[in-house]
Amino acid sequence: MKRSILTKREHEIFTLLIQNKSTKDIASLLNISEKTVRNHISNAMQKLEVKGRAGAVVELLKLGEIVL
Repeated sequence: MKRSILTKREHEIFTLLIQNKSTKDIASLLNISEKTVRNHISNAMQKLEVKGRAGAVVELLKLGEIVL
């Protein structure tokens, strides 16, 4: 099995992001703060070496980490 770039939580967050959920929605659904959601997104963007959420989503789709 190939190792995922994302942590389990980052994966959950990006899966919700591509379902058009806001930071606030995601925080509420996962029972975490909005700041924690932003931190997870930021960490994933650093790993992927991209700027912005859209860039991260594109890269994750290319890598097969998330699917639409």
